[in-house]
Amino acid sequence: MVMTTNTNTTNTTNANTTNERDTMNTTTTVPARLDFAKSAPKVFRSLVGFDAAARDGLDPALVELIQIRASHLNHCAYCLHMHTNDARKAGESEDRLHMVPVWREARHFFTERERAALALTEAVTRVADAGVPDDVYAEAAAHFDDQELAHVLALILTINTWNRVALATAKVAGTDERR
Repeated sequence: MVMTTNTNTTNTTNANTTNERDTMNTTTTVPARLDFAKSAPKVFRSLVGFDAAARDGLDPALVELIQIRASHLNHCAYCLHMHTNDARKAGESEDRLHMVPVWREARHFFTERERAALALTEAVTRVADAGVPDDVYAEAAAHFDDQELAHVLALILTINTWNRVALATAKVAGTDERR
């Protein structure tokens, strides 16, 4: 299987006139990485099942906010594109979607519960940096009962796994095959 991608080639104009650059798109072929779903169908189906179980009982808007924030942190364009589109289809406002990366500075866009989930999402996603601080966990536990908190944690784990699958297999944003 061959996949085409755009690469940028830059031509520099005469240095005596300007520093402007003309950018041309060229097509290069690169080998596609494995199709995870086809190569490990049992693992893929298990992950889909884990994801579905994690979402069970959670507010769909909260689910998308968690998935969007983790995808931002993991630099996963594929998942970010997918989940922002899903959030829009579910009625999420553009204002809130734009504020997710800076939610601490735009606190009024989010409920206390959503802010607690976003903070927990960041801590779990960046667990190698500082673990999950007690105050972050306590704030989340104050807003979710044990079952909900377990589902929020499971959802954070699944989106981090999906991000890693998409990044490792070089999934291309805008090519969501769920549809």
